[in-house]
Order: sequence, then C-alpha cells, then structure tokens
Amino acid sequence: MVQANRLRSGSMIIFDGELCRIMSVTHLTPGNLRAMVQAKMRTLKSGTQFEHRFRATENVETAFLEEHEMQYLYDDGEVYHLMNTETFEQIAMNHEMFGDAIKYILPNQNVKVTFYDGSPVGIDLPQTVVLKVLEAEPSVKKQTATGSYKKCKVETGIEVQVPAFVDVGDSIKINTDTGEYLERA
Repeated sequence: MVQANRLRSGSMIIFDGELCRIMSVTHLTPGNLRAMVQAKMRTLKSGTQFEHRFRATENVETAFLEEHEMQYLYDDGEVYHLMNTETFEQIAMNHEMFGDAIKYILPNQNVKVTFYDGSPVGIDLPQTVVLKVLEAEPSVKKQTATGSYKKCKVETGIEVQVPAFVDVGDSIKINTDTGEYLERA
C-alpha cells in the first residue's frame, strides 16, 4: 500500500480489482478543502482509460510486478513468441501488449517483459536501438549535413528522417521513445 500523493506516472496499481497503469497525476489543493490527487489511469486488461480522484492520504494498493529478461523469437501472425533467457521457457504475447514496440525489435533481440501474477502484461524497450539502413533516398551533392534530412527505411520496416550523409548499409541509433535518429553507430 502507498499513499495516493506518492503515485507517479508509470506506476502500476490495483483499482477495483483491475491492474491499472497510471498515465498522469495532478495534485490538487483547492482553497480550504483537503488535498486531492487526480489520476488518469488505463486498465491493462481492457485498455480503457479513465480518471479517478483520490484523497491525498488515501491508501492505494500497488501491484507486485516481476521483470524477466526474454528473447523475442518470432511472430506467427496472431501472437509474438518469446523465450526466458534463464529458464528457456517460452511464452506467447498478443499484439496489443507489444503495441508500437515491435517496430524496434528484431528476432533474437532481448527485451524486459513485465509479469503480474505469472502472466505477461507489457514490455520495456531499451532507450535506444541500433538498426541497419536498407533503403535511403539519394543525397544531393553540396547539401550541408546540418540543414537537410531525408527518409530512410531500416530493417524493421519503419521510416526514419536522417541526415543526408547516411547511406544504405549504415547502422543508425534510434530513440525508441520518439522514433528519431540520434547518430550513426
């Protein structure tokens, strides 16, 4: 249990018997009334998003989560298959649990999978990934490296805006939060 005024975005709590992720938290202190915490939450099972107002001193049940290092194996069209790197146990996760994260993951790459009551509930990507450029627009001579960007396609299939000096075959570092080019690797 934790007091509501200690909730932070990204926290996982049990609310009305459902596992919920805190999306945002606003602390309110209206005039001569008691302090409150307005929390925007999303249930992990159904994906519905809602808001709830807690008293600042109200106790909220936190979820006990486990994290395991797992290796992404393949996609069979319906689910993604992963393997625990310690026990070699394999699990299947549906596409909704991965979301946009699959855009940055290649087969045989390790990710951290979050479990609640023995079931996977989400994954954590590294802050940056290194991917190889498969297609790139041709660069025009006499363009400055700082002022012009072009589209390129990396090995996972996503398109990224890169500086003119990046060519096919280069490896680039991409920020997984924003999807932006950081540097050549």
